[in-house]
Amino acid sequence: MRGTMMGGSRRVTLNDVAAASGVSRATVSFVLNDDPNQTISAATRERVKGAARDLGYVPHGIARALREGSSRIVVLNIDWGLEGNYSRSYVRGLDDELAAHDHVLLVRHGHSAPQSTQQILDTIAPRAVLRFAEPYLSGYEPDEEDWRSGFAAHAALQIGYLADRGHSHMGMALHSHDYPLTELRLRFARATTDRLGLPPLTPFVVPRLREAGTEAVRAFRAAHPEVTAVAAFDDDTALRTLTALLDLGLGVPSDMAVIGYDDTEYGALVTPALTTVRIDAEAHGRIAARVALGLDPGGITGAPGRVIERGSA
Repeated sequence: MRGTMMGGSRRVTLNDVAAASGVSRATVSFVLNDDPNQTISAATRERVKGAARDLGYVPHGIARALREGSSRIVVLNIDWGLEGNYSRSYVRGLDDELAAHDHVLLVRHGHSAPQSTQQILDTIAPRAVLRFAEPYLSGYEPDEEDWRSGFAAHAALQIGYLADRGHSHMGMALHSHDYPLTELRLRFARATTDRLGLPPLTPFVVPRLREAGTEAVRAFRAAHPEVTAVAAFDDDTALRTLTALLDLGLGVPSDMAVIGYDDTEYGALVTPALTTVRIDAEAHGRIAARVALGLDPGGITGAPGRVIERGSA
């Protein structure tokens, strides 16, 4: 019999596991909570865990929260506009690492009223509450380490890639409404052109509607004929820019190179396929999980961001 309900009528309890494994309820509790202060043989531990698995025993979360002072739930808030491949890989790493330490991840997307947020937190008593990209959303000033492997380094990949291919005058395509981190990304890009001794980066907005986007790109080209490449805020704005250029009868990358950011699946489906920047953030999520649980994050290192080379740049 499996499942969390005995005979379809009630929840499996510690007493049920104790009866099935032939030990006391206290022993079951010691084994399932991995109590380091108890000496229990490996055979007994395996018998208890096997019985718990066979019965489908699930710890009662409220009882555990009362005993430990908090639940084994970690909450991650992701602001609207920050969803993408980077955040998804971060969540995978965070979730996997928390699960390895018997914790559960709850992800909340978008903006929400403080009152509703507090109601949720009061109800589940989370072990920790995290905010995705918190340092950068709170006015963090990057140091040299950030320029080597952090957000600043990832933003610089676009500019460096274009510069290595002979582009000196560049534009940066932005959304028509405010996104979190837009100003910071633009600042990092401008700092990169300064570091490389290139002319200042020129930002411009590409609206979502196709006709409006095409007109915006046409006007930008007319005002800045010296620009030969565009580094986009993300793949979404890159694809809108690429579409506008093709609508204007221009060649990509012969008349204008375009590079995206965050490597969404759609970039590989257009012609020419979109060159973009990919960042695998699973290690960052694992580190965040360990810090949230008060564990040493040492030994976990992230893979560096990289450019996915396709036809648009």
